[in-house]
Amino acid sequence: MRGVPMRSLTGAIVLLSAASLSLLAQKGMADPGTWSGVIINSGCTADEAFAESAKCTEKRGPGSKLVLYDDTTRQIFALEPQDQAAGHLGDSVTVDGALQGEAIQVTSLKLLTGIGLSVGHEAPDFSLPDQFGHQQSLATLKGKNGTVLLFFRSADW
Repeated sequence: MRGVPMRSLTGAIVLLSAASLSLLAQKGMADPGTWSGVIINSGCTADEAFAESAKCTEKRGPGSKLVLYDDTTRQIFALEPQDQAAGHLGDSVTVDGALQGEAIQVTSLKLLTGIGLSVGHEAPDFSLPDQFGHQQSLATLKGKNGTVLLFFRSADW
């Protein structure tokens, strides 16, 4: 390259290489996030949890591991440490933490007390495509007597 000293090019290559290595190292780091689902026994599969098998919420005694079944993605995540999950077998919860591999490093666990809006509360405005690709909003769906919106989680279709 004309006009660019070799020392500058070498420095730029070193910086780019260092940045690439840094990004690769970060891939092994934890991903912070929030997950919701049900606390179940670790011996239960995602299919058994989806089918709400009784074995998934049987008490197994001290030393048994509890996991989170994310009913939206149908994934099972180990929970570390276990102390916040203790006593919540079968409960619907929201877990905050950082994902490392297939384990959530739990920072907080809260009982899920309700889903959606309470009766009488107004829905926030939204805009989403319908099954035909047409944009729909709360205003376009609202009828003269109001609107009822139903959402199905974990539907197989």
